[in-house]
Amino acid sequence: MISHGTQLGNGRGGALGRVVRAGVGRRRVQTLVIVLSTMMAVTSTVLAGALLMASRAPFDHAFNTQRGAHLSVLADGSKATSAQMAASAHVQGVTAASGPYPQIIAEHGSPSGGDFPGIGLPPMLIVGRAIPGGSVDDLAITQGRWASKPGEIVLSTSYFGPRGGVGMTMTFPDLPGKPVLTVVGVAQSVTGTADAWVQPSQIPALTQPGTVPGIQMLYRFANAGTDTQVTADRNAVAAALPHGAVTGALSWLSAKLDAERNTAPFVPFIVAFGVLGLIMSVIIIGNVVSGAVGASLRRIGILKALGFTPAQIVRAYITQALIPSIIGIALGVVLGNVFAKPLLSRAEFAYGTVSLSVATWIDIAAPCGAVVLVALTAFAPALRAGRLRTVEAIAVGRSPKSGRGRVARRVLSRVPLPRAVSLGLGGPFARPARTLAVAASVVFGATALTFALGLVSSFNDVHAGQNRNGTADVAVDIGATSDGGDVVHAGPKGVSQPAADPEAVAAAIAAQPGTRSYYGTGGTELAVSGLSGTTQVRTLQGAAAVDSVPLISGSWFTGPGQAVVPTRFLQNTGTSIGSTITLTDHGVLIPVRIVGEVFDLRSQNGELITDARTLSAVDHVDRISGFEIHLNPGVDRAAYIKALNAKLHPMYAEAQDAAADSGGSTLPFFEGMIAILTAMLATVAGLAVLNAAVLETRERVHDLGVYKAIGMSPRQTIAMVLSSVTLVGLCAGIIGVPIGIALHSYVVPVMAHTAGTNLPHAYITVYRGTETVLLALGGLAIAIAGALLPASWAAKTRTATALRTE
Repeated sequence: MISHGTQLGNGRGGALGRVVRAGVGRRRVQTLVIVLSTMMAVTSTVLAGALLMASRAPFDHAFNTQRGAHLSVLADGSKATSAQMAASAHVQGVTAASGPYPQIIAEHGSPSGGDFPGIGLPPMLIVGRAIPGGSVDDLAITQGRWASKPGEIVLSTSYFGPRGGVGMTMTFPDLPGKPVLTVVGVAQSVTGTADAWVQPSQIPALTQPGTVPGIQMLYRFANAGTDTQVTADRNAVAAALPHGAVTGALSWLSAKLDAERNTAPFVPFIVAFGVLGLIMSVIIIGNVVSGAVGASLRRIGILKALGFTPAQIVRAYITQALIPSIIGIALGVVLGNVFAKPLLSRAEFAYGTVSLSVATWIDIAAPCGAVVLVALTAFAPALRAGRLRTVEAIAVGRSPKSGRGRVARRVLSRVPLPRAVSLGLGGPFARPARTLAVAASVVFGATALTFALGLVSSFNDVHAGQNRNGTADVAVDIGATSDGGDVVHAGPKGVSQPAADPEAVAAAIAAQPGTRSYYGTGGTELAVSGLSGTTQVRTLQGAAAVDSVPLISGSWFTGPGQAVVPTRFLQNTGTSIGSTITLTDHGVLIPVRIVGEVFDLRSQNGELITDARTLSAVDHVDRISGFEIHLNPGVDRAAYIKALNAKLHPMYAEAQDAAADSGGSTLPFFEGMIAILTAMLATVAGLAVLNAAVLETRERVHDLGVYKAIGMSPRQTIAMVLSSVTLVGLCAGIIGVPIGIALHSYVVPVMAHTAGTNLPHAYITVYRGTETVLLALGGLAIAIAGALLPASWAAKTRTATALRTE
């Protein structure tokens, strides 16, 4: 005999299907919560996964996409011919080659027009190239177009940034005819093979009379993964060319090292947010789905009484959870890709790469994982429901077990609080498991808010400390003198001019109204004991230079013979604060004692910063190449610069806004990324509260009708519902803030260490007392925001309707 339950389940669109559809349609708010929760969870997962993949290997991605050159070789055009360079493409080990391309190094004046007029730029390596594509070093056009005729030039992103330059004109006043080129595009070479490109026919007009353009050749090799292999490849190419023809070579490993140093610090941050998102996804989906099943126990008992088997009950409620979840998951994948597009576009600029996109496996793994998670989460309560005896399921209904929360309500009733508030505060004690799940979600939301605020504060501090001019308001460039003689440099109009007299410039700055303080800056390269080659030495002159670079530990130098150094210098030399090192200046040995560790990322190898008198004691050549100025409060910076330049231009010096040097910062990208991920996590936490409040309100709708019948007003109803989440939100916020602070204190130093530096203590301890209190209230804000909708719904429910609901 066929059971009645089996008959109900037979046929498409049978009783079981109607039960599923009715369950999904009847609980519209809860269905919407499941859709939104899964959507936000999957969206945050896709975003975190995409950003993590982008941060892990952006250089490798760009190098493979653009078929980057393992080796870029420059040859003397008077010693090697283009035919000989082309023949070198057949050297053993070469798998692909591009070129030969004519190349020259040209001096130019300040560009005019466009977005960056009037700034001085160094000489540029210009390559003659007909098209941007090729089997090696396939250039990516980031703005504008490729140069198609003489008179046009394309700038490299490494020379001028990826977003500016189109429309400017570049003048070459030292060449015959003073050629003028219009910038028509900006392109990216993943290994920086040139500063600019023109059509090959343009090269003769950019070549000094009596000289021969050089030749560039680009190669990819079968084995080029180590410095030793790249050196062997270079030697093989050089051996195939005339002796002495090779004048330089650029290895792809140098570009890779620089790129990894720039991106590695942000990987721990992405991982931290990704883990937070995944954990919250598990908690939210589990809470929502198990709540949906648990709230239907009475209905399950009725279905059992009608003849449904336990297996049918389990299938029905898993399916009932999967339908809205799948809708939310699909929307989450779409939104994740939509939100990822602008973020990855900005990541291309921040990481110096191109063509970043969400990996296909992320779009597959995220929804598949979410479906499995929903099914597994629904299976446990659905199985428990299926095993319930019919009478027990009907008797339990939607109400919590008797006795739960009574003690808490009895205690709260004695507290001098409005009765509606005390009733609400006692609500969470009736469903401890659900309360803990909601609290966990809000804890993670508060943790994310705390962590995000700390990251933004630390990033701002790092950006300010990394800015080339520190905290200065105005920077003055005067050029520098070389060893024993005058030099010329590009002055305010890009024309070669004598270097300014530092003493005259200093006097003009001191006399200018609005000047609060100033100090001189300079630099040179000297030999340092224990290091090969030369090391950059920065010299500072004047008392105002104190702490111009953020101090990590130790103290600032107080006179000659002392120095402060960045973390990288200490790592490279194996020294520490208190160690003495020896500088060699024109054969003179200068002992210098390290007195402090500073935060400075300007040099990859680390530079030494000392008082200008340390070097002038043995070498009287003036090393001051500029000044940094601090203005009095309220001084108009633009007016000050204009007035000062009126005095400086006749001296061949120029004042500029120091803030202008901070262009091209990646800070907006990371702040935007933090804001989006934080909003996602906070929204998901709010949805968990919304779901719990909806379940609580529906389960106690009959009690709500009784309260309304004896005089509870809509405002009191709202107060009761909001009070039911107040304690949970407040406690969760108090717990989440210390976790967020601890996470920040761990992640930020890890990010710094991957960049090869320590951080000043102030960059890590960014939380203040008032901010901490407000953050602790963030959990309360999340909880109240999530409960507002069901509180409003409860207030609008008619008394008769609530009393009739069972």
